[in-house]
Amino acid sequence: MSASEPFNAAYADRRVLVTGHTGFKGPWLCSWLERLGAQVFGLALEPDTVPSLFNDLALSSLMDHEIGDVRDSDVVRRIVARVRPEVVVHMAAQPLVRRSYAEPHYTFETNVMGTANVLEAARASDSVHTVLIVTTDKVYENPETGHAFSESEPLGGADPYSASKACAEIVTGAYRRSYFGAADAALVATARAGNVIGGGDWAQDRLLPDCARACMAGEAVIVRNPASVRPWQHVLESLSGYLTLGAALLEGRTDAATAVNFGPQPGDALSVAEMVERFVRAWGSGSWESPDMGSQPHEAGLLRLDISKARQLLSWEPVWGADRAVTATAAWYRAYAENPDSAARLVDAEIAAYTEDARAAGVVWASPASSQGETPGPASA
Repeated sequence: MSASEPFNAAYADRRVLVTGHTGFKGPWLCSWLERLGAQVFGLALEPDTVPSLFNDLALSSLMDHEIGDVRDSDVVRRIVARVRPEVVVHMAAQPLVRRSYAEPHYTFETNVMGTANVLEAARASDSVHTVLIVTTDKVYENPETGHAFSESEPLGGADPYSASKACAEIVTGAYRRSYFGAADAALVATARAGNVIGGGDWAQDRLLPDCARACMAGEAVIVRNPASVRPWQHVLESLSGYLTLGAALLEGRTDAATAVNFGPQPGDALSVAEMVERFVRAWGSGSWESPDMGSQPHEAGLLRLDISKARQLLSWEPVWGADRAVTATAAWYRAYAENPDSAARLVDAEIAAYTEDARAAGVVWASPASSQGETPGPASA
């Protein structure tokens, strides 16, 4: 594969259905897929933030999409039957830990039964070749020892969000073993990414959007858990992992039908305080404080990912370290604050810059020769 053909040109002219395309990662993924020559379709709820990256990119006029709820199995089945996708990337979710405490039933319905509905629709379709279920780094049973989790370790979750995503992994593993084992069946994998940052995320109670809003308003950033450590990565890092894994599945690699972690280099697992300091420095001004907020819902204080499997199975490597990721994110938000009409240009330029940096580093996201033979066990559901 040449460096000008990332992902082995696997997505050119492919019909790709993305659920959750109106959120944060969804618009970035749809934009990248369009650049790769895919025919992109979407299913999601209406955007629930103002601003909205989906609206700022005018994606409603650029792609065939439907507004619908993945909890409704009929809606999911109908769009799969109508679109006849070759690839399904399932990202629709209730993605916030703190919201999951307030709305546990909705969180479990969306993240568990929504996943089952997508898998069931894919199972009933004769067009689907590849299914990628996106979960999270928080699916692991986490005693917070600092140990970096590998895919073979036990699943768990102390909060409704984490537990719901661990359940989605188990549901996916059960569907893969029960229904997708035949030679002509779709290949199904799950992707577990670290804490994702990047321009266009406007969700409440997430660190970098909180930083951006505070800096835009000239206010101090309010930080809840400054000592918490997370595996931070730019949104394009996680998406390059998803696309690499999907490309391997499209090539028929049964060994890639498994769970894979996509995270940063070990040195980029940083504390919340370190991330805020870097953002404020990249912004050029600002401050932060961590007032006593009393009793707060539990959120893991320490989380690390082992990405050895992604390296060995897919030859995938991170491209941007934490400093580059934070600098790019702060620059995106600052440029957007100066000109909200610049979102499409900013996304396009950032994908181009990231791709060029990958090429310069010798990373082209080419699927290596298949090793085959790996059978996912229960722990890697």
